[in-house]
Formats: sequence, C-alpha cells, structure tokens
Amino acid sequence: MASVCHDVDMCQEEAVGDLDEAVGYVLKQAAAALRAAMDAALRPLGLTVPQYACMELLGQRPGLSNADLARGAFVTRQSMNGVLRGLQDRGLLTRPATAQHGRALPTQLTPAGRQHLHAASTAVRAVEQQMLAALPLTHQRRLREDLTTCAAVLRPPAIAKPADTDSSEPGAHADP
Repeated sequence: MASVCHDVDMCQEEAVGDLDEAVGYVLKQAAAALRAAMDAALRPLGLTVPQYACMELLGQRPGLSNADLARGAFVTRQSMNGVLRGLQDRGLLTRPATAQHGRALPTQLTPAGRQHLHAASTAVRAVEQQMLAALPLTHQRRLREDLTTCAAVLRPPAIAKPADTDSSEPGAHADP
C-alpha cells in the first residue's frame, strides 16, 4: 500500500510544480497549438487532421490495414473505419470489398486522393515551418531527436514474439 504524506513540507516526492516549468504541460500546449493550426490549414481542403494523417500514411506506405492506419494516426480502429469510409465516399481512396488474406483490407489512394494529399501535405508543412521558424536548424533537429527519445522512453515495451521455427525460411532450422 502506498504511503500518503500528510505534511507537504516533509514529503520527499517532487510534485509537478509551476505549470509553466512542467515539460509535459508545455508539450501539451504546443500539441494543442499545432493541432489548431493544422485544423485551420486543412479546413479549406475539406479534411480533418485524422483524415490527413490517414492519407499521409497511405501516401508513404500504400496498402496499410485499418489497424495500422489507426495506430499511425493515433485514433481507434473504429474511428479509422469512419475516416476510411468518408475518404472512400469522396473518391480519395479505394479498399477491396473483401480481404485477400485474413481480415485486413489494404487501402490505396486514388489519383484524386494523391492530388488532394499533395495540397494537404503542403499546407501542413507550412504550419510546421511556421512553428519552427524561430529555431535554428540545429535546434529543430535536436527538438525532433529529444521528442523521439521522450516518446520511446514512455512507450510500453514490445512483447517479444516466439522465434520462427518454419524450416522453409532460409537459415531457419527446426528443433530435433
């Protein structure tokens, strides 16, 4: 059972303190400002941030499944289903009616989707450039590296998969 410190002056644990000095709070402020600016930049194109994220992922990694797209866009699989349906209804992407393997329906951008993505990606890049304009290139690179490190430290450890013992793989061998 965790102990509770009743005398604040005697506690050894460090509290968050001044919000303006709390990295997590300032990071959340930056994320909220970025999201608002992206929303404003994408609105004239008729896109939301999750729709743009989905299209950007498909532009760089065609054929991703709904689950992969949801993870990449930081939304639930159910939300991604709605995003995909909306983009498909607008003719910006295609999905097969039935899955060739398993249940995954690999998704692809249409030519109209690629054109729309280019406009959206250009608008989002302008927002990012505006956000970073006050930082020298070396600080921009350091910021990206530091944020990547912070995210990696907080990510839950990956569950190790059992070794593949399929003897059809080159170099694989079955146990005797």
